Amino acid sequence: MSEQKSMGLWQNIRANALNLSAMAIVAAAALAIIYVATKSLISENQRMAQIAALTEVMPSEYFDQELLQHSFALPNAQQLEQSKESLGYAAWRDGELTGWIFPVTSINGYSGPIYILVGMDAQGAITGVRITGHKETPGLGDKIDYQKSKWVDDFIGATLTSHKWAVTKEGGDFDQFTGATVTPRAVITAVESSLVYLQQNQDALLAAASASKEGQ
Repeated sequence: MSEQKSMGLWQNIRANALNLSAMAIVAAAALAIIYVATKSLISENQRMAQIAALTEVMPSEYFDQELLQHSFALPNAQQLEQSKESLGYAAWRDGELTGWIFPVTSINGYSGPIYILVGMDAQGAITGVRITGHKETPGLGDKIDYQKSKWVDDFIGATLTSHKWAVTKEGGDFDQFTGATVTPRAVITAVESSLVYLQQNQDALLAAASASKEGQ
């Protein structure tokens, strides 16, 4: 190969390498821009989903500030089958604490854990319940899902002492599902445990919620 041809070959290789590098830089820049834009959108969508979930269990008349702003670390979170990092939420209206929202997990579901969000007023009456995750049997246990039935609305207004916390076939005040008792029993027990939790931790909860509010 002549020296001239050799030089031409290396020049072509160099040019191609430079072009590839330039394309890689442009692609990386484009991906970075897309990532930043998408990350912001995903973050906002997640925030809106959280707000929607919270407002499903806490009626708007209980708060005049965004619920998501008033999160706090749950004291004694293990009582709700939660980790130390789990958050509770306080509802405030006119500077007064009017309600609570707690996540609680039932480990006694028929097909695995059932994840629940429970809202209650400051006096310990249920304002709303939603199932946020489960693997219960379709057509039977999945009736705990609000999109399948409104069964969880039976908890609204209930307190520790106003109801017998069991399914009707066991002498309680809450209906079971035809062909499925384990699932509703697990949810009933978990919701009751959230009321017990409030009763046993009122001082610690108020301290945590107040500290969070002051830190805003």
